[in-house]
Amino acid sequence: MGWLWGSGKDGNSESSSTDPLKDLDPSLREFLQKESPVKYKISEAPSQASSTTTPSRSSPAYSEASTQTSETPTTGPASSVVASKSAYPDGRYAHLWSTYTPLSEIEDASKTDQEKLLDVLNGFKERKAQIGRAAIENCADEQWAVSECYRSGKITDRLRLCHAENQSFERCYNMQARFLKALGYLSTYDRPPEVDEQIQMHADTLYHRMLDQERLVKEAKDACLPIPTFPRLMPSTKSTEDAASAKTLSTKGPASEIPLPQELQDLKPTVKAQFRERLKGLSPEEREIEEKAMVMEVAAGETVGKQISQIYEETGKARQLRKEQGKETVGDKISSLFGW
Repeated sequence: MGWLWGSGKDGNSESSSTDPLKDLDPSLREFLQKESPVKYKISEAPSQASSTTTPSRSSPAYSEASTQTSETPTTGPASSVVASKSAYPDGRYAHLWSTYTPLSEIEDASKTDQEKLLDVLNGFKERKAQIGRAAIENCADEQWAVSECYRSGKITDRLRLCHAENQSFERCYNMQARFLKALGYLSTYDRPPEVDEQIQMHADTLYHRMLDQERLVKEAKDACLPIPTFPRLMPSTKSTEDAASAKTLSTKGPASEIPLPQELQDLKPTVKAQFRERLKGLSPEEREIEEKAMVMEVAAGETVGKQISQIYEETGKARQLRKEQGKETVGDKISSLFGW
């Protein structure tokens, strides 16, 4: 029954574990040693290996080995330089991430000039659409009130087409859009989503702060108390301060007499007339926010214009380079004829 305890002749499995090919035929053993991908090595007894290879703590060899170990620099993944775009902060696959190029950069490099222009214009249009969506999200309570009024409101309210609720929702939407524009929601296009969310939340905070101030003013008037004063919701422009000092913020007169911020004085007369129409009939608080929104709209438009001009300049330089190299295309000749 020795086979139950081992394959050795003495029934001891230790001898077979040191040489797994010991009991095979010599010719088969030689063949396996030559052809087998796994090379079997005869290991010495653990006691002898440990006694011959492991130095004692008091021996000079141990102290020398420990010194070399402490002086040897770490060459693992943690010591390697982690690429900025790597998905593994611990440095794994650093040799692959060092040459990684995102798909967006590859697509941008292969875009034509027309596609680049479309991207800039579509980005500006998408930004405007996002302002509407963000304003709707901030006015969810008012929109729900309108829906509830139509569904289960009083008969008198439904006969009036829920006028009060619709008016509250419309004012919320317009003011939220103004706050978003004034806070720079249109300014950039490559902004992280977290920044857009912070701007949206701050716009909602400013709107409800304005409602609270209006409520306190109304309560003070009803109680015949002094009207409280509050700090400005947005940074004031020069025209707003001048108009406030002259007490001409009613904006109920002709649109041509409504002053504009200093940042909008260099615009075309038609554009200034449109801006004055937007300011007509607004309260002082609403006008202050609308002026800031118009200034940020103009700044966003200037940014888009600079991006388009940069694309045209790069196109012109590339066309001139092809012309100097004698590689001018038919499209380049047509563009030069029309002055594009």
